[in-house]
Amino acid sequence: MVRKKTSLIMKRYGLIGFPLGHSFSRGYFQEKFTRLGLTESHKYDLFEIEYLKDFPALWERYPDLVGVNVTVPHKENIRRFLDRLDSSAHKVEAVNVVKKEGNKLVGYNSDFFGFRQSMINYFQGNVTCEKALILGGGGASKAVEAAFLDLGIKYMVVSRDKHRGDLVYQDLKDDPTYVSKVDMIVNTTPLGMHPNLESKPDIPYDVIRAEQYLYDLVYNPEETAFMKEGRRRGARTKNGLEMLYVQADRAWEIWNS
Repeated sequence: MVRKKTSLIMKRYGLIGFPLGHSFSRGYFQEKFTRLGLTESHKYDLFEIEYLKDFPALWERYPDLVGVNVTVPHKENIRRFLDRLDSSAHKVEAVNVVKKEGNKLVGYNSDFFGFRQSMINYFQGNVTCEKALILGGGGASKAVEAAFLDLGIKYMVVSRDKHRGDLVYQDLKDDPTYVSKVDMIVNTTPLGMHPNLESKPDIPYDVIRAEQYLYDLVYNPEETAFMKEGRRRGARTKNGLEMLYVQADRAWEIWNS
């Protein structure tokens, strides 16, 4: 008797953004699928979408698509293409995880969860940071803001656009005490990311103190130009790799809940 081959139900996931280039997410989830024995039934694709008007067609083209991660530059504008936002996305006002629930697309934010947990780990459970500067006013910045509010940390946002932050970079040059008086500086911009290894936020690094913390959400390279400037002056530095792992695990939980 010939046995019929059992067809596996394919579950497809992916990453949308533009440009995508090197993808942590794809390698992370492919490795997870291998570890869990899901390579025959689960797939993770890269969807390089420049304009969000093409986002709805993605779900029509791939009926087996369960969920996607969202990266720059779409974390904020994608909200209008979704049917509902989870409380985490409302809190951050940005989306980095989308899940198909029935016929509805629901937006979540796992960046907040990832950054908050990595902060707690950074300070070994006792977050002593009181004041911080956040460099950049985009979607990633909003996750950091929400985490700081949750942790009771006072902060100011520095942006190139005065309408997206409390300060512009020229303000830091005019008054370097904005930099020297905070406990932590967080870079949420892509400056310093591979392949632009020499780029870094334009701040007065000379006033950085050994007691300060410099946190860069960039993870590739392992040590950015921003982090090197801090390390040279004795500051403690951290990249965004742990945050990335935590938020990716959280995305997996969301898709499977």
